[in-house]
Amino acid sequence: MSFDLALFYLLALVLVVAAFRVITATKPVTGVLHLILAFFTASMMWMLIQAEFLALILMIVYVGAVLVLFLFVVMMLDMKAEGLKQGMKVYLPLGLTIGGIMIVEMAVVLVRAWGDVGAPVAVAEDYDNTLALGAVMYTDFAYAVQVGGLVLLVGMIAAIALTLRKRPDYKRTVPSQQVRVRPADRVRLVPMKAQVETPATPAEGAEK
Repeated sequence: MSFDLALFYLLALVLVVAAFRVITATKPVTGVLHLILAFFTASMMWMLIQAEFLALILMIVYVGAVLVLFLFVVMMLDMKAEGLKQGMKVYLPLGLTIGGIMIVEMAVVLVRAWGDVGAPVAVAEDYDNTLALGAVMYTDFAYAVQVGGLVLLVGMIAAIALTLRKRPDYKRTVPSQQVRVRPADRVRLVPMKAQVETPATPAEGAEK
């Protein structure tokens, strides 16, 4: 067994255990930390197959930004584990059913593709996978990339709209009123007399 294969099995084991702990952790912070470990391990597995761009993007975007933000949010909210367990028995059968369907689908795909895996494709030493990925994304799959960006934009707007709350101390900016404003409405000139400092009187006996 080669070193790369042994490292792959080790990373796969860590990834499976971390993913299992994400859904079975009793504390939210523990689940987020195991999710960070799962993404980090998946990034290392991508690095093994020389997909450096995807590995670095996974580390920078998800681990470095999104999940760290989730961790801070979970720690600041201070969610209680008792509240998270409410209704778990009600949704457990549906969750197990969906998880079983996903496992069956992945198993079917892996079993059918297991025999078709051939030898690795030989590439040149100066091959740039980032350039090749960008060329494929924005030529053959340009429409899919635009649809994905639109879906993410709609999700972001929906999240903002759902979490927006009215506050009494909130001040709304009206651009039309800002354009029509006059200097006299914003600035008031107050006349003030100029002050002249008088020289200090020398103390008696200072010249002696």
